[in-house]
Amino acid sequence: MSSASTSLLPVDANLGWALAVLLATAVAVTATARLSPDQGFGRAREVLTAGVRAAVQLIAVSAVIGWVVSSRSGLPAFLILMYGVAVRTAGRRITANGSWWWAGMPIAVSVIPAIALLLATGLVPPHGIAVIPITGILIGGALTATVLAGRQSLSALAQRHGEVEAGLALGMTERDARIEIARPAASDALLPGLDQTRTVGLVTLPGAFVGMLLGGADPLVAGAVQLFVLIALMAVQAVAVTVTLELVARCHITSEQPDGPRATRARRFSVHRRRTPVTPQP
Repeated sequence: MSSASTSLLPVDANLGWALAVLLATAVAVTATARLSPDQGFGRAREVLTAGVRAAVQLIAVSAVIGWVVSSRSGLPAFLILMYGVAVRTAGRRITANGSWWWAGMPIAVSVIPAIALLLATGLVPPHGIAVIPITGILIGGALTATVLAGRQSLSALAQRHGEVEAGLALGMTERDARIEIARPAASDALLPGLDQTRTVGLVTLPGAFVGMLLGGADPLVAGAVQLFVLIALMAVQAVAVTVTLELVARCHITSEQPDGPRATRARRFSVHRRRTPVTPQP
């Protein structure tokens, strides 16, 4: 099986050249098309940085993975590191202010119960070689869902803030007014996971399935494990989107500073509405 794996993707100079060409192509296309919010070259730099970081990080992980999977202290430390990086990445994508650390809640609330269920039922053995990749897949899915839900919710609230204020004028709480506007946008964060699950086996062969096949597993067993991962991933993303939406609605995650002008104005207006009695019209 090792010879098959080697022939599939030889680790030699050709691999390095192929990776360099593909990364250069991604950077060149992104820069030429100016695929950045400001139509500049920011995204092109991010693509280059992401590619280089991925190479460095995978090399480092490959060097320490043997120690991590066999060490009692190494495994939890590595899982905490994965979680911390995911929280910081999601938080920075959602908002640039001090509320970024709230991104840790949807990731933790969605991933921890799923991993606990996998371990409790024995579907995933409590060994690093099994726990690390499954946890990584679920954390990655929660990260993506949190970022998409947060960004789209905040964008909808920024574009439709007048509707939020109209809801406050009608007597709605700030949480209810914000969540009514943000919910449709946040729900779109579930679409990538839904499309991946719908097209599995027809358009794509996911990594867990391919990895088990390359490791010599029976195709039916590999398919069953991949199906379980996809269903668990949908559950994780649904919870992550729901928690993120709630945090945005309650102004814990916001694109403004905590005492920004719009938030302050909305709170003053809401308080004024609650304190001012409504006089019936004749």
